Amino acid sequence: MSTISAKERMQIARQLMPEQEGLQRSGNFKEVNLGFSEQLAVLEAQRCLQCKDAKCIRGCPVQVNIPRFIQFITNGDLAGAAKSLASDNALPCISGRVCPQEEQCEGSCIRGAKGQPVAIGYLERFVADWALNQGSAAQEEAPAPTGKKVAVIGAGPAGLTAAGELAKKGHDVTIYEALHKPGGVLVYGIPEFRLPKKIVAAEVDRLTKAGVKIECNVVIGRTYTIPELQAQFDALFIANGAGLPVFMNVPGENFKGVYAANEYLTRVNLMEAYDAESANTPVLIGQRVAVVGGGNVAMDAVRTAKRLGAEKAMIVYRRTKEEMPARAEEIHHAAQEGVDFQLLVAPLEVVGDEKRWVTGLKCQRMELGEPDASGRRKPQPVAGSEFVLDCDVVVVAIGTKSNPLLTATCPELKLNKWGNIETDENGMTSLPGVFAGGDIVRGAATVILAMGDGKNAAQAIDRYLKTA
Repeated sequence: MSTISAKERMQIARQLMPEQEGLQRSGNFKEVNLGFSEQLAVLEAQRCLQCKDAKCIRGCPVQVNIPRFIQFITNGDLAGAAKSLASDNALPCISGRVCPQEEQCEGSCIRGAKGQPVAIGYLERFVADWALNQGSAAQEEAPAPTGKKVAVIGAGPAGLTAAGELAKKGHDVTIYEALHKPGGVLVYGIPEFRLPKKIVAAEVDRLTKAGVKIECNVVIGRTYTIPELQAQFDALFIANGAGLPVFMNVPGENFKGVYAANEYLTRVNLMEAYDAESANTPVLIGQRVAVVGGGNVAMDAVRTAKRLGAEKAMIVYRRTKEEMPARAEEIHHAAQEGVDFQLLVAPLEVVGDEKRWVTGLKCQRMELGEPDASGRRKPQPVAGSEFVLDCDVVVVAIGTKSNPLLTATCPELKLNKWGNIETDENGMTSLPGVFAGGDIVRGAATVILAMGDGKNAAQAIDRYLKTA
């Protein structure tokens, strides 16, 4: 048991995450962050003040008992830390890598008031990876079967989390996934250098070992409908995400060389188009790539373009870096890797040649005015500031919306004006026994918020099955 005093804890500086050097990693798809050693993890864990009123737990969408698993690390009990973490979080290897901790658990850490918060995300990743490497992912004893069957639609973060939680409660769970591999945005959207696919596969394997069944290449709305599943299962959880791209609606957007970000990333991440020798899926390798947007997806796309060999990979964003919704770490990593930031710039038109191939992006300079509804200062065009940015590939990363494939075949499902499924406080839709969560309810959001929805829905489904 550690006996380090609060004063001694306060004197320990936040430990830095070892990582690949910027320009070196911009030429490969290997993971950027290399992970803590046990020595660094224990030192960082000692910074935790073990607050009685742990605000970090309230800041976590999946309610991980953060002080508890960190105390296990401090005491050198990594097996205890892994068991504690796995009891709260179905996908700790994943959330430890891609969760925006700076806005959530670390944003609530009391140490952040006078310095830097505890590196909770790095510690979570360390423990989860340690358990994975030890083959001790803390598989719990199989619960007694309840005899109840639950269908989960979508094998993304919300669906996988819900399935794991439901399996722990003894329910018979089947996931239906439209693509050929489970993982959703974890495999088609987030690049290898941020989230290795072997990590996702290992987390999925852990769920299948716990009894979760996964059927891929099943499109709900085409292969089966919601009413058909209702006839076979006691409850449903819809977590098919919001994967329909949003475009800029500017002239030339249908030229050859323009990608929606999710198509671009899916080709590279899930279909391995970066490996031209062995992959059958092509992708344009532009020499000058312009990515429009300032979120995490835009950062993923522009950093991918750099790794594919772009001489110049550019972010085109209508505000400044300070207003970018992307994680600060992703923006920092992009800058280290040589990404060019075209800030206070808004696209007006995609320029092409006589064969409709992209040759440039006509843009306009912007300046920031008063804050808009998002709280960010609204960009205003600067008169007479138009110019053409030379590029041969344009990737549009300005958001996604709900795909109507599923909902169009079930008109009884109540939707909001954006086409997202409406739910009550328990995550239940307008159909009894049919629940929903993640991006299909929220609109495009983060992995950890989807995981939180999955965990909450699993608890609500369990309650429903006990009373149905």
